Amino acid sequence: MTPLAHHMLTHIIVMNLLVPGVLLSVPRRWIRETWRYWPYATVAQLVLLWGWHSPPVLDAAMGSLALMAAMHISLALAAAGFWAAIIDMPATGRWRSIFALLVTGKLFCLLGVLLVFAPRTLYGAMPAHGDGAAMLSPLADQQLAGLIMVVACPLTYVLAGIWIAARWFLALEEQGRMNA
Repeated sequence: MTPLAHHMLTHIIVMNLLVPGVLLSVPRRWIRETWRYWPYATVAQLVLLWGWHSPPVLDAAMGSLALMAAMHISLALAAAGFWAAIIDMPATGRWRSIFALLVTGKLFCLLGVLLVFAPRTLYGAMPAHGDGAAMLSPLADQQLAGLIMVVACPLTYVLAGIWIAARWFLALEEQGRMNA
């Protein structure tokens, strides 16, 4: 796989699959009261994602193992704060989780769309990879990375939103039966 596409796939696996999976498997008391910080966790995740993927910063990170490690660690920690807040959200505030997922999913998707439709490469440190007919230019690598984001990120956030909404509606239905 090409450098930028591999980079994006790594982020998606860590931030949208691994981190929430780990948080769903830990005792709930470990993440208790994190829901109160959902706006900060949402903003932190978005600022870090967009900041790390600005062209000068990502170019620097692609050339430095220390910066790349800092990027992956900070994005994983931001994702942990975000998903902990989403998972810990009380039943009366589930709309907040859905709102945070909607905003985050849309802005992640926007970054992907920018990568797909940019008329030129945004990042300078991406060499062409492949051999012969399979060679991908830096622009094609960037477009593939964006396409991965456009497909994977909304799926993650939409599925999480559907799961939360279904739990919310079932709880409302149960509450309605108890009040009837």
